[in-house]
Amino acid sequence: MNELKILAVDTATEACSAALLVGDTLFSRWEEAPRDHTRKILPMVQAVLDDAGITLSDLDAIAFGRGPGSFTGVRIGISVAQGLAFGVGVPLIGISTLAAMAQGAYRLDGVEQVLTAIDARMNEVYFGRYELIEGRMQLVGDEVVSDPAALVDVRGKLAGRVTCVGTGFETYGETLSGLADELAVSQVRFPAAEDMLPLARAAWLAGEAVPVEQATPVYLRDKVTWKKLPGRE
Repeated sequence: MNELKILAVDTATEACSAALLVGDTLFSRWEEAPRDHTRKILPMVQAVLDDAGITLSDLDAIAFGRGPGSFTGVRIGISVAQGLAFGVGVPLIGISTLAAMAQGAYRLDGVEQVLTAIDARMNEVYFGRYELIEGRMQLVGDEVVSDPAALVDVRGKLAGRVTCVGTGFETYGETLSGLADELAVSQVRFPAAEDMLPLARAAWLAGEAVPVEQATPVYLRDKVTWKKLPGRE
């Protein structure tokens, strides 16, 4: 039986990353590179392929960070994934950036309950709650975009110690502290493509990969175009 080969790319936040799973072997590149994704992502892809000694045509599927995140970053990621996949005729797997961050907290900190929040600008956060099930972070409820204060009012307080990840907690930490009795801060600030791969492998085995033309981003906001403020996207 041939080893499963999945490439993952993510540009949905300030971080830019690519990772490759060949069987049980992982190759990855990650860099915090705001506004430099278009220049860095393809060299990262080539680097992990070279590390593994394979080419794009050897892949079974390509996973991409489907959002939420920066509108521009999400569009870059899906466009790169679609271009690569179309060229070699492989399907795509969209992975939540919030889920990838939660998976990263499990990988690095060994935690099992995670709250993820990305600063969504405009006094809002992209938010999700995750719990570990069979080695993978699974969404509890829905991913939402919300005013932090309203989020706390609706969600209520979780009992015990819960780990928080993401820039949303850096920006709105005082307000979001009301989500749990105690929030433990993870070292995870942004998603990493390597943390998409366990989720992508499970999706592949479940038959959830889709043709290139069916791959879609997830913005959470109803309107994906809005007037940019200076220095924001």
